[in-house]
Amino acid sequence: MALPDSWPITSNVEDLEEDQTPLLQKYAEQHTVPPQCCSVRFNLAFMMFLGFAVVYGLRVNLSVAMVAMVNTTAIQLSFNDSESKECPASSTTPNSSTENPDQPDGVPRYSWNPETQGLLLGAFFVGYFFTQIPGGYLSGRCGGSKFLGGGVLGTAVLTILTPLAAELGVNWLLALRALEGFGEGVTFPAMMAMWACWAPPLERARLMTISGAGGNFGAFLAFPLTGFICHSLGWPAVFYLCGGAGCLWAVLWFIMVSDEPQTHPRISDQEREYIINSIGSEGGSHGWSLPLLPMLCSGPLWAIIIAQMCSNWSYYTLLTSLPTYMDTVLHFDLRQNSFLSALPYLGAWLFSVLSGVVADNLLERKILSVTAVRKIFTFAGLVIPAALLVAVGFSGCSGILAVTFVTLSNTLGGISAAGVFINQIDIAPQYAGILLGITNTLGSIPGVLAPIAVGHLANDHSLMGWRKVFYLSAGLNVFGALHYILFGTGKIQTWARRENQSETETER
Repeated sequence: MALPDSWPITSNVEDLEEDQTPLLQKYAEQHTVPPQCCSVRFNLAFMMFLGFAVVYGLRVNLSVAMVAMVNTTAIQLSFNDSESKECPASSTTPNSSTENPDQPDGVPRYSWNPETQGLLLGAFFVGYFFTQIPGGYLSGRCGGSKFLGGGVLGTAVLTILTPLAAELGVNWLLALRALEGFGEGVTFPAMMAMWACWAPPLERARLMTISGAGGNFGAFLAFPLTGFICHSLGWPAVFYLCGGAGCLWAVLWFIMVSDEPQTHPRISDQEREYIINSIGSEGGSHGWSLPLLPMLCSGPLWAIIIAQMCSNWSYYTLLTSLPTYMDTVLHFDLRQNSFLSALPYLGAWLFSVLSGVVADNLLERKILSVTAVRKIFTFAGLVIPAALLVAVGFSGCSGILAVTFVTLSNTLGGISAAGVFINQIDIAPQYAGILLGITNTLGSIPGVLAPIAVGHLANDHSLMGWRKVFYLSAGLNVFGALHYILFGTGKIQTWARRENQSETETER
Protein backbone atom coordinates (compact mmCIF):
# COMPACT_ATOMS: atom_id res chain seq x y z
CA MET A 1 0.00 0.00 0.00
CA ALA A 2 1.46 3.35 -1.02
CA LEU A 3 2.14 5.97 1.62
CA PRO A 4 0.11 9.20 1.39
CA ASP A 5 2.11 11.97 -0.20
CA SER A 6 2.04 14.02 3.00
CA TRP A 7 2.69 11.20 5.48
CA PRO A 8 5.44 12.37 7.89
CA ILE A 9 8.28 10.10 8.95
CA THR A 10 9.67 10.85 12.39
CA SER A 11 12.66 9.73 14.39
CA ASN A 12 10.74 8.86 17.55
CA VAL A 13 12.86 5.84 18.35
CA GLU A 14 11.18 5.18 21.67
CA ASP A 15 7.95 4.28 19.87
CA LEU A 16 9.70 1.60 17.80
CA GLU A 17 10.81 -1.87 18.76
CA GLU A 18 14.55 -2.39 18.74
CA ASP A 19 14.37 -4.29 15.46
CA GLN A 20 11.23 -2.68 14.01
CA THR A 21 13.05 -0.91 11.19
CA PRO A 22 16.61 -0.23 12.36
CA LEU A 23 17.46 2.50 9.89
CA LEU A 24 14.48 4.57 11.02
CA GLN A 25 16.46 5.25 14.17
CA LYS A 26 18.69 7.51 12.07
CA TYR A 27 15.94 9.93 11.08
CA ALA A 28 16.86 13.32 12.51
CA GLU A 29 13.87 15.32 11.39
CA GLN A 30 10.50 15.06 9.71
CA HIS A 31 10.34 14.46 5.99
CA THR A 32 7.50 14.46 3.53
CA VAL A 33 7.41 11.34 1.40
CA PRO A 34 7.52 12.28 -2.30
CA PRO A 35 5.10 10.51 -4.65
CA GLN A 36 6.05 6.97 -5.63
CA CYS A 37 4.46 7.04 -9.07
CA CYS A 38 7.04 7.92 -11.74
CA SER A 39 9.69 8.52 -9.07
CA VAL A 40 13.32 7.76 -9.87
CA ARG A 41 13.48 5.04 -7.21
CA PHE A 42 10.48 3.20 -8.69
CA ASN A 43 11.80 3.71 -12.22
CA LEU A 44 15.00 2.05 -11.00
CA ALA A 45 12.94 -0.85 -9.65
CA PHE A 46 11.22 -1.19 -13.03
CA MET A 47 14.54 -1.18 -14.91
CA MET A 48 15.84 -3.86 -12.54
CA PHE A 49 12.62 -5.80 -13.07
CA LEU A 50 13.22 -5.80 -16.83
CA GLY A 51 16.88 -6.64 -16.32
CA PHE A 52 16.17 -9.69 -14.20
CA ALA A 53 13.46 -10.76 -16.61
CA VAL A 54 16.18 -10.81 -19.28
CA VAL A 55 18.61 -12.52 -16.89
CA TYR A 56 16.24 -15.40 -16.20
CA GLY A 57 15.34 -15.66 -19.86
CA LEU A 58 19.04 -16.14 -20.58
CA ARG A 59 19.29 -18.64 -17.74
CA VAL A 60 16.33 -20.93 -18.52
CA ASN A 61 16.25 -20.90 -22.32
CA LEU A 62 18.44 -23.99 -22.47
CA SER A 63 15.99 -25.88 -20.21
CA VAL A 64 13.24 -25.71 -22.85
CA ALA A 65 15.48 -25.66 -25.91
CA MET A 66 17.07 -28.89 -24.66
CA VAL A 67 13.89 -30.75 -25.60
CA ALA A 68 14.38 -29.64 -29.21
CA MET A 69 18.17 -29.96 -29.22
CA VAL A 70 18.25 -33.60 -28.12
CA ASN A 71 17.66 -36.39 -30.63
CA THR A 72 15.28 -38.39 -28.46
CA THR A 73 15.04 -41.27 -30.95
CA ALA A 74 18.79 -41.77 -30.93
CA ILE A 75 18.96 -42.18 -27.16
CA GLN A 76 15.64 -43.96 -26.66
CA LEU A 77 17.33 -47.37 -26.58
CA SER A 78 19.87 -46.31 -23.94
CA PHE A 79 17.39 -46.56 -21.04
CA ASN A 80 14.34 -48.56 -20.09
CA ASP A 81 11.31 -46.75 -21.47
CA SER A 82 9.36 -47.19 -18.24
CA GLU A 83 7.58 -43.91 -18.49
CA SER A 84 5.58 -44.99 -21.53
CA LYS A 85 4.28 -47.99 -19.57
CA GLU A 86 3.26 -45.93 -16.54
CA CYS A 87 1.90 -42.87 -18.32
CA PRO A 88 0.97 -43.64 -21.93
CA ALA A 89 0.97 -40.68 -24.26
CA SER A 90 -2.42 -39.46 -25.37
CA SER A 91 -3.32 -40.47 -28.90
CA THR A 92 -4.39 -36.87 -29.52
CA THR A 93 -1.10 -35.38 -28.36
CA PRO A 94 1.36 -34.72 -31.20
CA ASN A 95 5.10 -34.67 -30.75
CA SER A 96 5.09 -36.61 -27.49
CA SER A 97 8.31 -37.69 -25.91
CA THR A 98 8.55 -40.69 -28.23
CA GLU A 99 8.96 -38.37 -31.20
CA ASN A 100 11.32 -35.54 -31.97
CA PRO A 101 9.81 -32.05 -31.87
CA ASP A 102 9.55 -30.54 -35.32
CA GLN A 103 12.62 -28.53 -36.34
CA PRO A 104 13.41 -26.72 -39.60
CA ASP A 105 15.62 -28.53 -42.05
CA GLY A 106 19.32 -28.30 -41.30
CA VAL A 107 18.97 -27.63 -37.58
CA PRO A 108 21.41 -29.95 -35.74
CA ARG A 109 20.32 -32.46 -33.07
CA TYR A 110 22.47 -34.08 -30.40
CA SER A 111 22.49 -37.49 -28.68
CA TRP A 112 22.86 -36.27 -25.08
CA ASN A 113 21.84 -38.79 -22.41
CA PRO A 114 20.08 -37.64 -19.18
CA GLU A 115 23.37 -37.34 -17.25
CA THR A 116 24.88 -35.12 -19.96
CA GLN A 117 21.77 -32.97 -20.01
CA GLY A 118 21.98 -32.58 -16.22
CA LEU A 119 25.62 -31.51 -16.49
CA LEU A 120 24.78 -28.94 -19.17
CA LEU A 121 21.96 -27.49 -17.09
CA GLY A 122 24.14 -27.39 -13.97
CA ALA A 123 27.26 -25.96 -15.66
CA PHE A 124 25.82 -22.45 -15.51
CA PHE A 125 25.93 -22.52 -11.73
CA VAL A 126 29.58 -23.56 -11.64
CA GLY A 127 30.51 -20.16 -13.05
CA TYR A 128 27.74 -18.45 -11.11
CA PHE A 129 29.36 -19.70 -7.91
CA PHE A 130 32.65 -17.81 -8.34
CA THR A 131 31.58 -14.21 -8.98
CA GLN A 132 28.92 -13.69 -6.30
CA ILE A 133 31.24 -12.59 -3.48
CA PRO A 134 33.69 -10.51 -5.60
CA GLY A 135 30.71 -8.93 -7.36
CA GLY A 136 29.03 -8.06 -4.06
CA TYR A 137 32.22 -6.66 -2.56
CA LEU A 138 33.13 -4.49 -5.55
CA SER A 139 29.53 -3.35 -6.02
CA GLY A 140 29.37 -2.24 -2.40
CA ARG A 141 32.66 -0.38 -2.74
CA CYS A 142 32.50 1.01 -6.28
CA GLY A 143 28.78 1.13 -7.10
CA GLY A 144 26.48 -1.57 -8.45
CA SER A 145 25.18 -0.18 -11.74
CA LYS A 146 28.23 -1.03 -13.83
CA PHE A 147 28.39 -4.57 -12.46
CA LEU A 148 24.69 -5.28 -12.94
CA GLY A 149 24.69 -3.87 -16.46
CA GLY A 150 27.99 -5.45 -17.40
CA GLY A 151 26.95 -8.84 -16.06
CA VAL A 152 23.79 -8.89 -18.18
CA LEU A 153 25.64 -7.64 -21.26
CA GLY A 154 28.38 -10.27 -20.98
CA THR A 155 25.87 -13.08 -20.47
CA ALA A 156 23.82 -11.88 -23.44
CA VAL A 157 26.83 -11.90 -25.77
CA LEU A 158 27.77 -15.42 -24.67
CA THR A 159 24.19 -16.60 -25.16
CA ILE A 160 24.38 -15.56 -28.82
CA LEU A 161 27.37 -17.93 -29.17
CA THR A 162 25.51 -20.96 -27.75
CA PRO A 163 24.62 -22.61 -31.11
CA LEU A 164 28.27 -22.38 -32.18
CA ALA A 165 29.46 -23.93 -28.91
CA ALA A 166 26.94 -26.76 -29.19
CA GLU A 167 28.15 -27.53 -32.70
CA LEU A 168 31.77 -27.62 -31.51
CA GLY A 169 30.95 -30.21 -28.84
CA VAL A 170 29.65 -30.83 -25.34
CA ASN A 171 32.82 -29.59 -23.66
CA TRP A 172 32.61 -26.26 -25.47
CA LEU A 173 28.99 -25.84 -24.45
CA LEU A 174 29.79 -26.75 -20.85
CA ALA A 175 32.51 -24.09 -20.80
CA LEU A 176 30.27 -21.45 -22.36
CA ARG A 177 27.45 -22.11 -19.90
CA ALA A 178 29.93 -21.80 -17.02
CA LEU A 179 31.12 -18.46 -18.44
CA GLU A 180 27.52 -17.27 -18.68
CA GLY A 181 27.11 -18.05 -15.01
CA PHE A 182 30.39 -16.26 -14.32
CA GLY A 183 29.01 -13.08 -15.92
CA GLU A 184 25.55 -13.33 -14.40
CA GLY A 185 26.83 -14.01 -10.90
CA VAL A 186 27.43 -10.34 -10.14
CA THR A 187 23.88 -9.19 -10.95
CA PHE A 188 21.97 -9.94 -7.75
CA PRO A 189 24.71 -8.72 -5.37
CA ALA A 190 24.95 -5.54 -7.45
CA MET A 191 21.19 -5.07 -7.11
CA MET A 192 21.40 -5.38 -3.33
CA ALA A 193 24.31 -2.93 -3.17
CA MET A 194 22.31 -0.40 -5.18
CA TRP A 195 19.24 -0.71 -2.95
CA ALA A 196 21.44 -0.03 0.08
CA CYS A 197 21.81 3.44 -1.45
CA TRP A 198 18.33 3.84 -2.96
CA ALA A 199 15.68 2.05 -0.84
CA PRO A 200 13.97 3.98 2.01
CA PRO A 201 13.34 1.56 4.91
CA LEU A 202 9.55 1.65 4.73
CA GLU A 203 9.61 0.99 0.97
CA ARG A 204 12.39 -1.57 1.04
CA ALA A 205 10.34 -4.75 0.68
CA ARG A 206 8.19 -3.52 -2.19
CA LEU A 207 11.10 -2.00 -4.15
CA MET A 208 13.23 -5.10 -3.79
CA THR A 209 10.43 -7.55 -4.52
CA ILE A 210 9.38 -5.57 -7.60
CA SER A 211 12.92 -5.67 -8.98
CA GLY A 212 13.62 -9.28 -7.97
CA ALA A 213 10.25 -10.44 -9.31
CA GLY A 214 11.61 -9.81 -12.78
CA GLY A 215 13.26 -13.22 -12.46
CA ASN A 216 9.95 -15.04 -12.16
CA PHE A 217 8.40 -12.88 -14.87
CA GLY A 218 11.33 -13.63 -17.16
CA ALA A 219 10.94 -17.36 -16.56
CA PHE A 220 7.21 -17.05 -17.21
CA LEU A 221 7.86 -15.41 -20.59
CA ALA A 222 10.91 -17.46 -21.50
CA PHE A 223 9.28 -20.89 -21.26
CA PRO A 224 6.42 -20.37 -23.76
CA LEU A 225 8.39 -18.04 -26.04
CA THR A 226 11.27 -20.49 -26.17
CA GLY A 227 8.90 -23.31 -27.09
CA PHE A 228 7.23 -21.20 -29.77
CA ILE A 229 10.54 -20.02 -31.24
CA CYS A 230 11.97 -23.57 -31.21
CA HIS A 231 8.93 -24.86 -33.07
CA SER A 232 8.73 -21.98 -35.56
CA LEU A 233 12.33 -20.93 -36.22
CA GLY A 234 14.46 -23.71 -34.75
CA TRP A 235 16.22 -23.82 -31.41
CA PRO A 236 19.28 -21.67 -32.45
CA ALA A 237 16.98 -18.64 -32.88
CA VAL A 238 16.15 -18.82 -29.17
CA PHE A 239 19.69 -17.93 -28.19
CA TYR A 240 20.07 -15.22 -30.84
CA LEU A 241 16.86 -13.44 -29.82
CA CYS A 242 17.40 -13.75 -26.04
CA GLY A 243 20.97 -12.54 -26.37
CA GLY A 244 19.88 -9.60 -28.51
CA ALA A 245 17.27 -8.59 -25.92
CA GLY A 246 19.95 -8.60 -23.21
CA CYS A 247 22.24 -6.36 -25.25
CA LEU A 248 19.42 -3.87 -25.88
CA TRP A 249 18.51 -3.71 -22.18
CA ALA A 250 22.15 -3.12 -21.21
CA VAL A 251 22.37 -0.08 -23.49
CA LEU A 252 19.25 1.46 -21.90
CA TRP A 253 20.52 0.65 -18.41
CA PHE A 254 23.82 2.45 -18.81
CA ILE A 255 22.02 5.52 -20.20
CA MET A 256 19.33 5.79 -17.52
CA VAL A 257 20.79 4.58 -14.20
CA SER A 258 23.15 6.00 -11.55
CA ASP A 259 24.76 4.32 -8.54
CA GLU A 260 23.39 6.73 -5.93
CA PRO A 261 20.70 9.43 -5.63
CA GLN A 262 23.45 12.03 -5.23
CA THR A 263 24.74 11.40 -8.74
CA HIS A 264 21.46 10.95 -10.62
CA PRO A 265 20.98 13.85 -13.07
CA ARG A 266 17.16 13.73 -13.23
CA ILE A 267 16.07 13.17 -9.62
CA SER A 268 14.14 15.90 -7.82
CA ASP A 269 15.63 17.60 -4.76
CA GLN A 270 12.71 16.42 -2.64
CA GLU A 271 13.17 12.77 -3.59
CA ARG A 272 16.95 12.95 -3.21
CA GLU A 273 16.70 14.39 0.30
CA TYR A 274 14.00 11.91 1.30
CA ILE A 275 16.08 8.90 0.23
CA ILE A 276 19.34 10.13 1.77
CA ASN A 277 17.79 11.19 5.09
CA SER A 278 15.58 8.12 5.48
CA ILE A 279 18.42 5.68 4.84
CA GLY A 280 20.80 7.54 7.12
CA SER A 281 24.44 6.69 7.74
CA GLU A 282 24.01 2.91 7.94
CA GLY A 283 23.35 2.57 4.22
CA GLY A 284 25.46 3.44 1.21
CA SER A 285 28.85 2.07 0.23
CA HIS A 286 31.47 0.55 2.52
CA GLY A 287 35.24 0.81 2.73
CA TRP A 288 37.87 -1.52 1.35
CA SER A 289 38.21 -3.47 4.61
CA LEU A 290 35.45 -5.74 5.91
CA PRO A 291 34.58 -7.31 9.29
CA LEU A 292 35.05 -10.76 7.79
CA LEU A 293 35.35 -12.79 10.98
CA PRO A 294 32.19 -11.35 12.60
CA MET A 295 30.38 -11.87 9.30
CA LEU A 296 31.36 -15.51 9.02
CA CYS A 297 30.54 -16.17 12.68
CA SER A 298 27.15 -14.45 12.46
CA GLY A 299 24.28 -16.80 13.35
CA PRO A 300 21.65 -14.65 11.55
CA LEU A 301 23.75 -14.70 8.36
CA TRP A 302 24.01 -18.50 8.47
CA ALA A 303 20.26 -18.68 9.05
CA ILE A 304 19.83 -16.81 5.75
CA ILE A 305 22.36 -19.00 3.97
CA ILE A 306 20.83 -22.31 5.03
CA ALA A 307 17.26 -21.19 4.31
CA GLN A 308 18.22 -19.95 0.84
CA MET A 309 20.17 -23.10 0.00
CA CYS A 310 17.22 -25.28 0.97
CA SER A 311 14.69 -23.11 -0.87
CA ASN A 312 16.91 -22.85 -3.95
CA TRP A 313 17.12 -26.62 -4.25
CA SER A 314 13.43 -26.92 -5.07
CA TYR A 315 13.43 -23.71 -7.11
CA TYR A 316 16.32 -24.77 -9.32
CA THR A 317 14.95 -28.30 -9.61
CA LEU A 318 11.78 -26.89 -11.16
CA LEU A 319 13.60 -24.19 -13.11
CA THR A 320 15.98 -26.56 -14.89
CA SER A 321 14.17 -29.90 -14.91
CA LEU A 322 10.43 -29.22 -15.04
CA PRO A 323 10.38 -29.25 -18.89
CA THR A 324 12.02 -32.68 -18.81
CA TYR A 325 9.38 -33.97 -16.37
CA MET A 326 6.61 -32.57 -18.57
CA ASP A 327 8.15 -34.22 -21.63
CA THR A 328 9.28 -37.64 -20.42
CA VAL A 329 6.60 -38.44 -17.81
CA LEU A 330 3.48 -36.45 -18.68
CA HIS A 331 4.16 -36.50 -22.45
CA PHE A 332 3.23 -32.92 -23.25
CA ASP A 333 4.45 -31.76 -26.64
CA LEU A 334 7.00 -28.97 -26.91
CA ARG A 335 4.48 -26.13 -27.08
CA GLN A 336 2.30 -27.52 -24.28
CA ASN A 337 5.43 -28.27 -22.26
CA SER A 338 6.78 -24.72 -22.46
CA PHE A 339 3.43 -23.09 -21.66
CA LEU A 340 2.68 -25.33 -18.67
CA SER A 341 6.25 -25.00 -17.39
CA ALA A 342 5.73 -21.23 -17.36
CA LEU A 343 2.57 -21.20 -15.22
CA PRO A 344 4.35 -21.60 -11.84
CA TYR A 345 6.43 -18.49 -12.47
CA LEU A 346 3.43 -16.30 -13.28
CA GLY A 347 2.01 -17.01 -9.83
CA ALA A 348 5.38 -16.58 -8.13
CA TRP A 349 5.83 -13.20 -9.82
CA LEU A 350 2.45 -11.93 -8.60
CA PHE A 351 2.82 -13.28 -5.06
CA SER A 352 6.37 -11.98 -4.61
CA VAL A 353 5.29 -8.43 -5.49
CA LEU A 354 2.20 -8.74 -3.31
CA SER A 355 4.26 -10.04 -0.40
CA GLY A 356 6.50 -6.97 -0.57
CA VAL A 357 3.52 -4.62 -0.39
CA VAL A 358 1.96 -6.53 2.52
CA ALA A 359 5.26 -6.71 4.43
CA ASP A 360 5.86 -2.96 4.12
CA ASN A 361 2.27 -2.30 5.17
CA LEU A 362 2.75 -4.37 8.34
CA LEU A 363 5.85 -2.35 9.19
CA GLU A 364 4.27 1.01 8.36
CA ARG A 365 1.38 0.27 10.72
CA LYS A 366 3.78 -1.07 13.39
CA ILE A 367 1.76 -4.30 13.57
CA LEU A 368 4.83 -6.55 13.53
CA SER A 369 8.58 -6.16 13.91
CA VAL A 370 11.00 -6.72 11.06
CA THR A 371 12.05 -10.03 12.64
CA ALA A 372 8.46 -11.25 12.86
CA VAL A 373 7.67 -10.21 9.28
CA ARG A 374 10.75 -11.94 7.86
CA LYS A 375 10.08 -15.17 9.79
CA ILE A 376 6.38 -15.35 8.96
CA PHE A 377 6.92 -14.77 5.24
CA THR A 378 9.84 -17.22 5.15
CA PHE A 379 7.94 -19.98 6.95
CA ALA A 380 4.84 -19.61 4.78
CA GLY A 381 6.91 -19.36 1.59
CA LEU A 382 8.85 -22.58 2.26
CA VAL A 383 6.60 -24.97 4.22
CA ILE A 384 3.36 -24.60 2.23
CA PRO A 385 5.17 -25.16 -1.12
CA ALA A 386 6.88 -28.20 0.42
CA ALA A 387 3.51 -29.83 1.15
CA LEU A 388 2.40 -29.16 -2.41
CA LEU A 389 5.59 -30.73 -3.81
CA VAL A 390 4.77 -33.90 -1.88
CA ALA A 391 1.34 -33.78 -3.50
CA VAL A 392 2.99 -33.64 -6.94
CA GLY A 393 4.65 -36.97 -6.16
CA PHE A 394 1.23 -38.52 -5.58
CA SER A 395 -0.40 -37.02 -8.68
CA GLY A 396 0.70 -40.01 -10.77
CA CYS A 397 -0.08 -39.73 -14.45
CA SER A 398 -2.64 -36.95 -14.01
CA GLY A 399 -1.19 -34.03 -15.89
CA ILE A 400 -3.89 -31.71 -14.54
CA LEU A 401 -3.08 -32.51 -10.90
CA ALA A 402 0.68 -32.38 -11.42
CA VAL A 403 0.54 -28.99 -13.14
CA THR A 404 -1.89 -27.65 -10.52
CA PHE A 405 0.27 -28.68 -7.56
CA VAL A 406 3.53 -27.48 -9.14
CA THR A 407 1.92 -24.16 -10.03
CA LEU A 408 0.52 -23.66 -6.53
CA SER A 409 3.85 -24.66 -4.95
CA ASN A 410 5.88 -22.16 -6.94
CA THR A 411 3.17 -19.48 -6.63
CA LEU A 412 3.06 -19.64 -2.84
CA GLY A 413 6.84 -19.85 -2.75
CA GLY A 414 6.80 -16.23 -3.93
CA ILE A 415 5.73 -15.26 -0.40
CA SER A 416 9.30 -15.80 0.82
CA ALA A 417 10.48 -12.91 -1.37
CA ALA A 418 9.58 -10.54 1.49
CA GLY A 419 11.23 -12.85 4.01
CA VAL A 420 14.67 -14.40 3.99
CA PHE A 421 15.54 -13.23 0.48
CA ILE A 422 15.82 -9.56 1.47
CA ASN A 423 17.02 -10.13 5.05
CA GLN A 424 20.64 -9.20 4.26
CA ILE A 425 19.80 -5.51 4.06
CA ASP A 426 18.09 -5.69 7.47
CA ILE A 427 21.04 -7.11 9.39
CA ALA A 428 23.83 -5.16 7.64
CA PRO A 429 22.66 -2.42 5.24
CA GLN A 430 26.04 -1.15 4.08
CA TYR A 431 27.32 -4.71 3.53
CA ALA A 432 24.14 -5.92 1.87
CA GLY A 433 25.85 -6.43 -1.50
CA ILE A 434 28.61 -8.69 -0.26
CA LEU A 435 26.24 -10.51 2.10
CA LEU A 436 24.00 -11.31 -0.84
CA GLY A 437 27.13 -12.42 -2.68
CA ILE A 438 27.93 -14.81 0.17
CA THR A 439 24.39 -16.15 0.49
CA ASN A 440 23.96 -16.48 -3.28
CA THR A 441 27.34 -18.18 -3.65
CA LEU A 442 26.38 -20.92 -1.24
CA GLY A 443 22.80 -20.75 -2.49
CA SER A 444 23.97 -21.54 -6.01
CA ILE A 445 25.34 -24.92 -4.94
CA PRO A 446 21.86 -26.47 -5.39
CA GLY A 447 21.87 -25.07 -8.92
CA VAL A 448 24.84 -27.32 -9.67
CA LEU A 449 23.75 -30.36 -7.68
CA ALA A 450 19.97 -30.38 -8.22
CA PRO A 451 20.01 -31.11 -12.00
CA ILE A 452 22.64 -33.80 -11.45
CA ALA A 453 20.55 -35.33 -8.65
CA VAL A 454 17.51 -35.29 -10.95
CA GLY A 455 19.55 -37.04 -13.64
CA HIS A 456 20.37 -39.86 -11.21
CA LEU A 457 17.10 -40.13 -9.26
CA ALA A 458 14.94 -39.95 -12.38
CA ASN A 459 17.34 -41.61 -14.77
CA ASP A 460 14.70 -44.09 -15.91
CA HIS A 461 12.03 -41.36 -16.12
CA SER A 462 9.77 -43.39 -13.84
CA LEU A 463 7.09 -42.00 -11.54
CA MET A 464 8.95 -43.36 -8.51
CA GLY A 465 12.15 -41.64 -9.58
CA TRP A 466 10.45 -38.28 -9.94
CA ARG A 467 8.60 -38.84 -6.66
CA LYS A 468 11.99 -39.05 -4.93
CA VAL A 469 12.97 -35.77 -6.62
CA PHE A 470 9.92 -33.98 -5.20
CA TYR A 471 10.28 -35.55 -1.72
CA LEU A 472 13.89 -34.41 -1.48
CA SER A 473 12.98 -30.86 -2.45
CA ALA A 474 10.10 -30.74 0.05
CA GLY A 475 12.21 -32.06 2.92
CA LEU A 476 14.92 -29.48 2.35
CA ASN A 477 12.33 -26.70 2.25
CA VAL A 478 10.95 -27.66 5.66
CA PHE A 479 14.42 -27.94 7.20
CA GLY A 480 15.42 -24.50 5.90
CA ALA A 481 12.26 -22.89 7.23
CA LEU A 482 12.63 -24.36 10.72
CA HIS A 483 16.30 -23.37 10.95
CA TYR A 484 15.48 -19.79 9.96
CA ILE A 485 12.65 -19.58 12.52
CA LEU A 486 15.13 -20.53 15.25
CA PHE A 487 18.10 -18.37 14.27
CA GLY A 488 16.92 -15.60 11.90
CA THR A 489 16.48 -11.95 12.90
CA GLY A 490 15.69 -8.52 11.47
CA LYS A 491 17.98 -6.59 13.84
CA ILE A 492 20.99 -4.76 12.49
CA GLN A 493 24.09 -6.55 13.74
CA THR A 494 26.66 -4.89 15.97
CA TRP A 495 29.49 -5.50 13.53
CA ALA A 496 27.51 -3.74 10.78
CA ARG A 497 27.13 -0.39 12.60
CA ARG A 498 29.34 2.40 11.41
CA GLU A 499 30.06 3.67 14.91
CA ASN A 500 31.71 0.32 15.69
CA GLN A 501 34.10 0.46 12.75
CA SER A 502 37.57 1.89 12.50
CA GLU A 503 38.28 5.00 10.48
CA THR A 504 39.61 2.86 7.65
CA GLU A 505 36.45 0.79 7.47
CA THR A 506 34.24 3.86 7.26
CA GLU A 507 36.12 5.53 4.40
CA ARG A 508 33.98 6.19 1.35
